[in-house]
Amino acid sequence: MTSARPLSPEPRLRRARFADLTPFEVYGLCRLRVDVFVVEQECPYPELDGRDVEPATEHLWFEAGGEVLATIRVLDDGATRAIGRVATAAHARGRGLAARLIEEGIGRCGGAPITLGAQAHLEPWYERFGFRRSGPGYVEDGIPHVPMRREPA
Repeated sequence: MTSARPLSPEPRLRRARFADLTPFEVYGLCRLRVDVFVVEQECPYPELDGRDVEPATEHLWFEAGGEVLATIRVLDDGATRAIGRVATAAHARGRGLAARLIEEGIGRCGGAPITLGAQAHLEPWYERFGFRRSGPGYVEDGIPHVPMRREPA
């Protein structure tokens, strides 16, 4: 159950590599993922793959009043980039924060092809940004997903 919270009218866009994050920022990013993936979606745990700490991984997020409202991460997979861990706090949804993060993430990919694993029901949402299904669906943590790819413009 979420309680109504006042939101700052202008969330601030932040970005950093893991080594540059403060302990409070790491906690805020992880806390949001747990709230969204574990509590809301009842995943046994958000997949822990160690990629958050890779030197080339970039974390992007919006915060207001010290609270992380939405986050993504951008991975460098060599010839491609990958966007993932897209999460928005329940009380911050409907403000376009995730869309702005996706656009920023795409811009940070330097014209490389981008992949992502989308929750199946969000496939049309990702299509807005030029992503297209790139293979058969699969189930991750009990949730249907589809692989998607965005070619350079």
